[in-house]
Order: sequence, then structure tokens, then C-alpha cells
Amino acid sequence: MPVRAEEIASILRTQIESFDAGVTRTNVGTVIEASDGIARIHGLGECMASELIEFANGTRGLALNLEEETVGAIILGEYTAIKEGDEVRTTGLVASVPVGEALLGRVVNALGDPIDERGPVNTSQRMPVERIAPDVVSRVKVDQPVQTGIKAIDSMIPIGRGQRELIIGDRSTGKTAIIVDAIINQKDSGILCIYVAVGQKDAKVAQTVALLDQYGAMGHTIVVSASAAESAALQYLAPYAGAAMAEYFMAQGKDVLIAYDDLTKHAWAYRQVSLLLKRPPGREAYPGDVFYLHSRLLERSARVTADHGGGSITALPVIETQAGDVSAYIPTNVISITDGQIFLEQDLFNAGQRPAVNPGISVSRVGGSAQTRAMRAVAGTLRLDLSQYRELQAFAQFGTEDLDPATRRQLIRGQRLTELLKQPQYRPLTLAQQVSVLFAGAQGYLDDVPVEKISDFENAFHDYMAASGRGVLDAIQSTGLLSDETQASLRKAIEDFKGSVAY
Repeated sequence: MPVRAEEIASILRTQIESFDAGVTRTNVGTVIEASDGIARIHGLGECMASELIEFANGTRGLALNLEEETVGAIILGEYTAIKEGDEVRTTGLVASVPVGEALLGRVVNALGDPIDERGPVNTSQRMPVERIAPDVVSRVKVDQPVQTGIKAIDSMIPIGRGQRELIIGDRSTGKTAIIVDAIINQKDSGILCIYVAVGQKDAKVAQTVALLDQYGAMGHTIVVSASAAESAALQYLAPYAGAAMAEYFMAQGKDVLIAYDDLTKHAWAYRQVSLLLKRPPGREAYPGDVFYLHSRLLERSARVTADHGGGSITALPVIETQAGDVSAYIPTNVISITDGQIFLEQDLFNAGQRPAVNPGISVSRVGGSAQTRAMRAVAGTLRLDLSQYRELQAFAQFGTEDLDPATRRQLIRGQRLTELLKQPQYRPLTLAQQVSVLFAGAQGYLDDVPVEKISDFENAFHDYMAASGRGVLDAIQSTGLLSDETQASLRKAIEDFKGSVAY
């Protein structure tokens, strides 16, 4: 059948009229330098600060330096394949991470990608990693406790929901142990937990995850890991990613406990990135905005009004000191940002005091308003008794025979209270257990118990109360009060227990 020219012309006319290629406008640049996880790019004239950019091989980067003719960016991922001359495009997006309930129980990297070999995270919701902190008007008073289950902390250095409490101390003094115990203790409290590991060894992160799993805490926990093996860019980003995940839950009216372990390594990573981006160095070669690095992160922790969700984020940042020097640059920065600090001392740790909390320079600026009334009642004189004991310790080294009875009593009480505050790892105590045993110590019921027997006394006392004093424990746990009636019942239980045991 012959083909007519009119038909061909008609078909071509129809196709031309219906042709729609669509116009996409992109801002394209060229890599002029790439090394050590940093790329300098020419031509991205419309790039925004903290915008995600995309390299030719699909790897993404984050624009940090916006200069007159070039853009300095950190490369998020494998950077060895990126070379001079590669094409780069802007995306119009800011860095964001997946958020939601599906992340609970998972281990993810700084970009929110799962690294626990349990398949993808089933959530479509994302939040930007950088966000302006809640303002003063949207915050409410910090007056609800976060129970860590650790006697020394809950009694003397209470932590409230929405607080930022720094954990500071030398290497291997038990900083991570406090965080792990606090996370384990939130198992049935309704508080969700996020553990951000920055610059840790992969083996240590795996060990922490295994411990949380062993004690049933992974069900309410998200682990964000940017290990020492990963790039400085991802280590810099990880705490902000964790904060974004926490903000999602806060907006849902939930309470979150987030631990940054640790911000010293985070500052090191930021220093490395800044020096590679040729930012001018300041004190100890840190860039001038290293204070803002941590302040904009920690200010995102708050307890907010119902209009903003009514939830809270409680932060436990960790700082590692060198030889106990809390006056160094990064420690003083973070101390000035936070609402108190728990100082762990190497000498106490070596002497067997675990946790090695120094009550002298540890402080909570929220104070008793974040404690239950029952704990406030028994712990009111605890710090004073311990500080008086420490002052008298120096004199006691020369013998106690010449001391007056009151001083001798203070020494005896202080020795037993110090021993009572020791606590094995991974054994957090309920509020009722803490109140009952601290009441016994503060009221002098342990003064006649040999110091070396205090731990055995405490363990046996908890077993006795669980079996015979359940009503007293339930009353303290449910009401958070230590009424006259409860006190009388508790005294009777302690006296009955002391009468039934030999030590």
C-alpha cells in the first residue's frame, strides 16, 4: 500500500505539537580540588548554606563555605572517587535524616542509613539535621525527674526532663557506663533514648549495643554511630542527626533522653573539617565558631509547651578531659552551655568508688525541683554529710582516738554513706529502692554496720523489702512522697530487718 505524503506530514505535525521535553533548571559547578573528604567547587553561584549538593557519581556533599567564586563542601560518603573536573549539581535541599517510630531498636549512621544488617528503615518522614532551637516563650520549667537508677546521681545531682547535664571526666572513668545505666533504667518509664557515638571504636559501639540488647533496652533506643573509622564530616554531622530524630518525638509529646558520646571528638572532627576548608584557626587551632558548634546543638534540648507538642529532650553530653583539667577550652565551653555537670574523678575510680562521682564539684543547676519529694527528703543532708566527711578525712589519717564524739560520728556516717553510694554497673535501682536504702543510711541505721559489710547489707535489705516490705515500696514508687506514715513503716521494716540478720 503506497504511503501518502499528506499522512506523513500529518503524523509529524501531531508529534511536533504534542512534544514536551520539560525544562529543568539546575545550578552546575565543577570540582577544582578534592582531597581528605573536602571538595572546592567553582560555578555554584546559587548554592545555599548547608545545602546538599550531588556529585557526578551520586555521592552527596554538604556546602559549608560560601566564598566569592568557590564553594567549600564536605563529602558525605566515599570521597576517593571524586576528582578534579567532576560535575556537581545543587539539589535545593538541606541535609535531613529519616525520623519516626521505625528507627527504635535500630543502629544507623549519621545520614540515617541502617548499619545493623536488619534491612531498610520503614519510614518516609524526614527532618532537617539543623534546626533553630525552641525560644524562651515555648519552653516550660524543668520540674519532672529523669531517674537514672544511680543513687549518687538521683540523690545529689538530679536530672530533670529538658535539662542538659554534662558528664565530664578523664578517659576510662565510667562516663559511658553512666549513660548505659540511665538508658537501661528507662525501660518502663516511657522515656525514649538516643545514643549518639562520635569517634568511638566500632568494637566499643558494638559492645554497647549488645549490652543494651542484653538488658532489654534496645526496644526504646536508637543508636546513631559515626565511628572513628568514618570521615570527619560524618562525625561532625552525627549529633545533629540524633537531635533531629529526638525533635520528631518531642513534637509528638514524648520525652527523649539523648546522649552525645562524646563532644570532645565531635570538636576534633569539626576542627579537622574547618582546617581543611582553610577557615582561620583560633585557640588550640579550633575555628572561631566552635562555641556555636555545641551551643546550637545543646540548646535544642528543652521541655516545650503543649502548643509545640508538650514533649522534652534531655541531653547528656560527654566531655573527655586530660588529667582532670576542666579549665581547658572545650570543657569550659560546654560547662557554660549546660545546666550542670557530673564530674568523674580518676582518683576515686582507682580507689574503687564506682560510679566515681565527685560530689564536691558536680552540680545540677535545676536542683531539687527535678527531684521527687521522697528523694528530696532523704537526700537533703547527704551532700552536706559527705562534704563534711571529706574535710575530716585528712585529720582521720593520723588516728581517731583524740577526736570528740561528734567528729567521730561524722566520720563513721561519712564512711558508710560513701560505701552506700557505690553501685555495680547495669544494676539501676527504682526510686523506692533508692529512697529506702538512703533513708537507712541518712538516719544512722548503718552506723553500727561494718564498712566492708555495707554492700552485703544493702543487697539483703533490697531482697527483704521486696519480700516483706512491698507495701512501703509501692507507696513510695506510686506517690513519690515520704509521708509520716510511710516513714514509720519504713523505720519498722529497717529495724525488723536489722533484728533478723547477723553481720
